[in-house]
Amino acid sequence: MQYLKTYLQKITDRGNTKLAESIQKTAEDVGNRYIKTFSFSSHEIGLLFGNVQSGKTGQMFGIMCKAADLGFPAFVLLTTDNVVLQQQTLDRVKSDLEGFCICGENDSRLFTDNSLIQPAIIVLKKNARVLKLWSNILNSTGFMKGNPLFIIDDEADAASLNTLVNRDRQSSINKYLDIIKNGSSSSLYLQVTGTPQAIFLQTIASGWHPYFTYYFQPGDSYLGGDFFFPISGKPDCISFLDTIKKPTHAVVLRHLVVSAQILSSGGKVSNCLFHPSVRVAAHQRFADEVEKELDWCRINADSEFKAELQAQYEGLTPSKSEKQPFEVIFSKAVELLTEKSIKVLVMNGKTDVDSAEYSNGCCFIIGGNTLGRGVTFPGLQTIYYTRTSKKPQADTMWQHSRMFGYDRDSGMMMVFIDENLYKLFADINATNNSIIAQVERGIDDVKLYYPSGLNPTRKNVLDNDHVEIISGGTNYYPFYPDNDSIEAISKLLEPFSETEPYYQVSLRLLKEILSHIIPSPDFKLQAFQSIMDTILAERPTAQGILIVRRSRNVAQGTGALLSPNDWQLGGSFSDKTVLTMYQVTGTKGWGGKPLWVPNIKLPDNTMYYNVFEEEG
Repeated sequence: MQYLKTYLQKITDRGNTKLAESIQKTAEDVGNRYIKTFSFSSHEIGLLFGNVQSGKTGQMFGIMCKAADLGFPAFVLLTTDNVVLQQQTLDRVKSDLEGFCICGENDSRLFTDNSLIQPAIIVLKKNARVLKLWSNILNSTGFMKGNPLFIIDDEADAASLNTLVNRDRQSSINKYLDIIKNGSSSSLYLQVTGTPQAIFLQTIASGWHPYFTYYFQPGDSYLGGDFFFPISGKPDCISFLDTIKKPTHAVVLRHLVVSAQILSSGGKVSNCLFHPSVRVAAHQRFADEVEKELDWCRINADSEFKAELQAQYEGLTPSKSEKQPFEVIFSKAVELLTEKSIKVLVMNGKTDVDSAEYSNGCCFIIGGNTLGRGVTFPGLQTIYYTRTSKKPQADTMWQHSRMFGYDRDSGMMMVFIDENLYKLFADINATNNSIIAQVERGIDDVKLYYPSGLNPTRKNVLDNDHVEIISGGTNYYPFYPDNDSIEAISKLLEPFSETEPYYQVSLRLLKEILSHIIPSPDFKLQAFQSIMDTILAERPTAQGILIVRRSRNVAQGTGALLSPNDWQLGGSFSDKTVLTMYQVTGTKGWGGKPLWVPNIKLPDNTMYYNVFEEEG
C-alpha cells in the first residue's frame, strides 16, 4: 500500500487540493532529506516547525505516511495532557489515515495482536502514568527490539523537556519519553511546534536539541504574525486600548456588527475572545461587563445603538463575503440581541466549555490559560487582549494569541490591545521571522534574541550551566587574545585609516576580520559570529560599524580596552554591530608582541541567547 498517496487522495477528494500539494511537498522533502538517509541503527531527533495554527496536523500525518512508505512499522503520536485533545487527535487519525492499526491509550491488546502486520499508530497524551504504561507495553512485546520507532511529539516544547535540568534530576514525562525512544532498536523523534524557542536552547548533550529542522510555509489564506505585526506601521486591524474610553463597549459593538455581516451572509460562526488575565475573578468581571453592554444595546436599540453600530459598519471591509446593506446588518444585530442567542462563555480551570458551544452563532469567550495551545476557535474575528506578566515569555505569549489562522476574514479582523503589549508581540514576530530565515538558509546553530525584559521561554527547561545571555549595547573584548596572522588582519584593515573616525561596512567584512582572532575563553567568538549570521540571514546586506586604531600602548587586563572617546563613539550607534580594532604595541602585556585586539558591541537593548556545550 502507498500510504502517502492514499492520504493525499483523501485530502484531494475533500476539495483541499492546495492543502494536499503543501502536505506532499513537506512529506517528500522531509522523507528524501532525513528519513531515506536514516540508518535504522541510531536514535535521531528532528524538528518540524510551522506557524501557530497553520495546519501542522496534516503535515505530521503526511510525514508519518511517508515514513511508513520508507519502512517504519510503528509510530507514537504524542498530544498535550488533555483528555479531549487526545481523543480528538485519535478520531482524526482514524478518519484521515487508512491501512494503519490505530491504537488509543487502552488498546494494548489491539497493538499486540496486530504484531506490526499493519503499521501501528499509538496516540498518547503526555501524561506520566500513560507514558510509563506504554513504555512497559512496548518493551514487553519485544517488537521494538528489532524495529525502528517513529515518535511524533506535537507541541514538543510544552511538556516533553526536562523541567528539573538545573536540579540534576529528570522530570517524569521527559524520563519516560527517553525510555520509549531508547527502548527500540533505533528511533526517529520528530518534535513539532510553532514556538521552538525552548527546543533551540537545549544542548546537544541533553538529547533534545534537533539534528535537523524543517520549516513549512503556511497556505495562502493564513493570517499570521506579519499580518498583525508588520515591520513598519500599525495595521488597520489593531486598535490601541490606550486611546479608547470604554473598551468593552467598543469591543461588543464591533463584534456585533461583524457577526451580523457574517451570519447574514450565510456564515456559521463569529467568535470574540477576551484574554484579560490569569485570574478567575477577572474573567467573571469581564463576562458581567459584556452582559451589561449587551443589555445597553437592547435598551437603546432604536437610538444611540443604531448610530454607533452605523459608525462601526462604515469601517467594515469584508473580503470573504459581499458587504450587506446597513439595514440588513442592523436588523440582524437586533435579532441576535432580542432572541438572546448571543453566548457569553467563560473558559478557565473552574468552568468546562465544550467546543460545540462556540462552533456556531455569535459568541463572546472569556478566559485565561485554557485559551492557550491546542485550543482553536473557528471564525475568530475580534480579540480583546490585555494579559500581561511581570516576566513575559515569548513562546507562551505567542501560543496564547489565538488570532492566527485560516478561517478569519482579513477585512473584518480587529485586535484591541495595549500599545506596549503590541510592541512586545511585534518583537516576538521579528524573532520568529529571524528563526525562519535562519532555518531556510540552512543555519544549524539557530540563535534567538529578544528585547531586555522579554524571556524566550520558561527558565526551568534551560540548563543554567550551558545557556548564557550576551547583552546588546555591552562592549566585549578578549583579555588574552592572539592573531592567527597579524599580517592578514593588517591587510584587511589597510584601506581604513584613522583620518576617518569610523566606517560603515558589510557585516560580512566584520566576520572575516574576526575569523583571524584566536580568542581567550572569556570572549565568545563563535557566539558573536553566529549572531552576525543570524542578522545576515534576515538581511544579507546588513551593515556594521568599523573603528580602526593603530599603535595603541594599552595595558593588558586593566578593565576597559577602549579610550573614553572610542567608547562614546561606538555607543552612539545603538542599532548596529560595532567592531573596534585596536592594534596594541605589546609593551604592556599582550605576550610582549604587537597584536590586533577586537572589541565588539551588538545592537542595544537586545538579549542574545547562546547555548554552548562542554569543552573537549
